[in-house]
Amino acid sequence: MAIAAVIPARYHSSRFPGKPLADICGKPMVQHVYERAKEATLVGETIVATEDARIADVVRKFGGKVVMTSPGHRTGTERVAEVAGGIEAEIIANIQGDEPLICGEIIDEAIRPLISDESIHISTLKSPITRVSDWFNPNVVKVVTDREGFALYFSRSPIPFSHHKPEWDGRFIFPEQEYEDGSLPSGPLYRHIGLYVYRRSLLLSISQMEPTPLETTEGLEQLRLLENGWRMKVVPIDYHPIGVDTPEDLREVREMLAREDFP
Repeated sequence: MAIAAVIPARYHSSRFPGKPLADICGKPMVQHVYERAKEATLVGETIVATEDARIADVVRKFGGKVVMTSPGHRTGTERVAEVAGGIEAEIIANIQGDEPLICGEIIDEAIRPLISDESIHISTLKSPITRVSDWFNPNVVKVVTDREGFALYFSRSPIPFSHHKPEWDGRFIFPEQEYEDGSLPSGPLYRHIGLYVYRRSLLLSISQMEPTPLETTEGLEQLRLLENGWRMKVVPIDYHPIGVDTPEDLREVREMLAREDFP
């Protein structure tokens, strides 16, 4: 079964223009992601998908494979779908271009459900939330699943929310200060890791789907699939990613990769 990893890399970003080319310990970020994706044992082909010639030139320079895509795509998923339309792989892993610390083992974990179960058309990942600040952070997407490990909902809000905190101050959610002692409520608290694995047929149809109400409200594209009735397998892993969304994130990643003991 042919499996490909596609890394969408867009140059223009409102918060961090040129992010894929940001230097991290002597290499552009897109190269770190590419090399780590190549470590996945189940992936046969790794491709960078971009609309920008500067990114394409850098990828070619370090020996990577790149496909130029339309500048009109609204999302990275649409960019990945364009690439999927031109290759023969049956399974496509969408690997975020701002995750320079991702590793091949994690990518393989996300792929395995589609290999072992033909009824599964899409899978993704989750890891435990261990900090109160992450639980309340709207940039950390939370996920809840059913007993079989399929997604019930994704949200930027802290879900599931504990009803054991009786204090109410008139806001929509209980204030973070209620948890200032650092304790999290009991229960399964997970962050979503934005790596997706699709069967090619589903991926090609996603760009034809209209945005859905919950997707628009939360600003989370994965809700489009749930609202259209697709079941999404969510694999639990012990991994705490640091995506690069801001220059501050970039500094943290640089410091981690500069350590001699970093894997």
